[in-house]
Amino acid sequence: MTSLITTEVTRAAKSLAAGHLCAIPTETVYGLAADATNVAAINRVYVAKGRPTDHPLIVHVVDFAEAKNWFAQLPTWAEDLATKFWPGPMTLVGFKAANVLSEVTGGQDTVAVRVPAHPVAQELLVELKTLGVHGLVAPSANKFGHVSPTSAQHVNKDLGEYLTAHQDLILDGQQSEVGLESTIILVTESNPVILRPGAITKADIELATGLSVNEVSPTAPKVSGSLAAHYSPAAKVVLLTSTEIPTDPNGGFIGLANLKVAKELTTLLVAKDLVEYATNLYQALRLGDEKGLATIYVQVPEGDGLAVAIRDRLTRAAN
Repeated sequence: MTSLITTEVTRAAKSLAAGHLCAIPTETVYGLAADATNVAAINRVYVAKGRPTDHPLIVHVVDFAEAKNWFAQLPTWAEDLATKFWPGPMTLVGFKAANVLSEVTGGQDTVAVRVPAHPVAQELLVELKTLGVHGLVAPSANKFGHVSPTSAQHVNKDLGEYLTAHQDLILDGQQSEVGLESTIILVTESNPVILRPGAITKADIELATGLSVNEVSPTAPKVSGSLAAHYSPAAKVVLLTSTEIPTDPNGGFIGLANLKVAKELTTLLVAKDLVEYATNLYQALRLGDEKGLATIYVQVPEGDGLAVAIRDRLTRAAN
């Protein structure tokens, strides 16, 4: 007997192959997917999100063999990263193959590609390959600049009206496990460069490649999530730099379990560790809006590793 999820995946694959959009689950966040070779469908992604057309998209493929078709070339150490971390929350940015559409790259000579680990996304990409579709663009399935969605319900709140009106679909794969967008790594230079931090950390990259991670240069390609203001709820986000938490009857709190929270604040998330913090951060920011809070006070985690990615998202949300 065909499972419900398989039936829905087959329906989604046929819809995408026919030129429709579909919000899909990944282990990071939900993406608004379109055939990465269909100009009309890609342009509709920009329209649905209200996203600037010079803001490049990430191509999602089923495996490393498919990923290599999107690049003109890759250094050996980039292949080491792919072998180690794909499928998973890592995006590689390299020089694009000749046939990659400028609508995908934002007019740049580089392309961003990743292999998602979510089982539903993997099943969908396998199904699409049989239909002749070898890659999907899939930026976060939300209005541009808003908090990224980590559930089908989040997608429906942001884009449901548009998708329904255009006979597009939402494929439900439950809550995203990682909760933050993928680490984006530039692979056009002699050493890796992190263009957006994520769950794959600097230490992970250096261990896998045996190379040091270089700093971002002013000439680095533009990538998703690189604007100063991004991932923002309607509520004002205030970053806490000390253990002092304001008393605010119309405020909420997001942080770790080591702070004593004022009774007047609405608790949105108290995480036991950084993994739980990352997984539930966007859900907590959205919950603050659902509760009509004016301000969300956020404890900024210190240290390296995953804390770097969390700080990056919070800093942009606060802008």
